[in-house]
Amino acid sequence: MDFEIKSDKRNELLSRREVKFTLKYDGATPSRMQIIGKICALLNVKEQQVVLDSLKSSFGKMEINGDVRIYDNEEGKKKTERAHLMERGMPKPKQEGAA
Repeated sequence: MDFEIKSDKRNELLSRREVKFTLKYDGATPSRMQIIGKICALLNVKEQQVVLDSLKSSFGKMEINGDVRIYDNEEGKKKTERAHLMERGMPKPKQEGAA
């Protein structure tokens, strides 16, 4: 995976960074968890502070354009983000007793 950050803006009103990026990859499309992990490693932030908003790909290209928001703390994230965006891309809890 090859990341290129298109823009990195600071939103002081909501205490967050708003990052637009382009991801080039080979093979299968990476999962949201893989993308979040790579962003956290590149920007040196915790996964709990990151919300991956949108991913857009074009037919026939091995390229994804996306938006991510990085909050200063988890409280700010919980106040402003929608619940379904915070849950999306997070690992699902394991079901006990599933066979």
